[in-house]
Amino acid sequence: MTSHSLQNSIVHDLKLAPEGHLKIDWVEAHMPVLNRIRQQFEQEQPFAGLKVTICLHLEAKTAYLAKVVQAGGAQVTITGSNPLSTQDDVCAALVEDGITVLAKYNPDPEEFKNLQIKALETKPDLIIDDGGDLVTLLQSERPDLISTIRGGAEETTTGIIRLKALEKEGQLHFPMVAVNDAYCKYLFDNRYGTGQSAFDGIIRTTNLVVAGSTVVVVGYGWCGKGVAMRAKGLGANVVVTEVDPIKAVEAHMDGFHVLPMVEAAKLGDFFITVTGNKAVITGEHFDVMKDGAVLCNAGHFDVEVSKPELAKRSESIRTVRRNIEEYRFKDGRKMYLLAEGRLVNLAAADGHPAEIMDTTFALQALGLKYVNDRYNELGKAVINVPYEIDEQVARFKLDSLGIKIDALTEEQKIYLDSWNA
Repeated sequence: MTSHSLQNSIVHDLKLAPEGHLKIDWVEAHMPVLNRIRQQFEQEQPFAGLKVTICLHLEAKTAYLAKVVQAGGAQVTITGSNPLSTQDDVCAALVEDGITVLAKYNPDPEEFKNLQIKALETKPDLIIDDGGDLVTLLQSERPDLISTIRGGAEETTTGIIRLKALEKEGQLHFPMVAVNDAYCKYLFDNRYGTGQSAFDGIIRTTNLVVAGSTVVVVGYGWCGKGVAMRAKGLGANVVVTEVDPIKAVEAHMDGFHVLPMVEAAKLGDFFITVTGNKAVITGEHFDVMKDGAVLCNAGHFDVEVSKPELAKRSESIRTVRRNIEEYRFKDGRKMYLLAEGRLVNLAAADGHPAEIMDTTFALQALGLKYVNDRYNELGKAVINVPYEIDEQVARFKLDSLGIKIDALTEEQKIYLDSWNA
């Protein structure tokens, strides 16, 4: 613990640190790719003398990413990107490790925002963002803090949507690497990570059986594909709703029923939203749902299930189990909303498996180094992760698994570059 991290941190209770260290040690043992990058960073010191502010779901895997960035020479400050996903014991452990932590579990909305602003007031050189939260705060409330920032990396689909909107309006002030759009992110994290962790949260919270139930997956992007795949594997009947005709055809050919939301609403026992959009389950859908329907969200913000319209139809709202709110409608039906409509896989569970976040956070670490090495030439834009970094992370992952693959011969390379067969 450094005097700087201790004096500047705001956490719930430093006495919780021992349990937090155990969690971080566990994920470190299951993140071989990030361990390899940490060794590289310790030797090269790519962030020596720089300040890095991280805004992510503050649990053990994120904590280990922060330690890897710190190992690269950075002075690291970290804050939470969701009030219900912050783990107080992990926060305390990071303070002991010399990282400034500005996060608590379930602060009120004003305190939550103020903690994020305090993280920006450290005047970072680089940022790692989730959902565009930090960039949005800089843009809307604290433009005076923009000048020191060289660039950063963004974790989510939602964040990239917001960043591209800012870029289109000429309001993005530094380069941001779109980590979410890297192959190793959406093919593995979004699909296998979200698929498993969403059901970790649902099953842990409800203790209800999935087999034989009807699961409605709202949105068939990479996260939706993963959720549908896992629901099918658990024995559910899966219905997919979509607005994109191409994705709807894909869902159909993957073996799922595709219906408009108003029709799917009549059938579902579990509803899982993964669209990154707002109000995808609304009043007209609540009006036809079964008694006892379970509603949850695996998108970044708690806006996909319309809570105002849910409350409007209810004569009472009560917490019936941790992370379950019961909405009793005026006609006697009950709807159950998990984790306040926030990310069910993080607000009600521990997020994606460590082995999945190993590759994602490897992309974050290497993406941040890429921005720092080239920020003067990248421009004020959303930048794709270079394929070389994606490929490097995949090769590190294969090495950690003991898997070897073939390589193209020179003759094959020439053939693939030739028009003359």
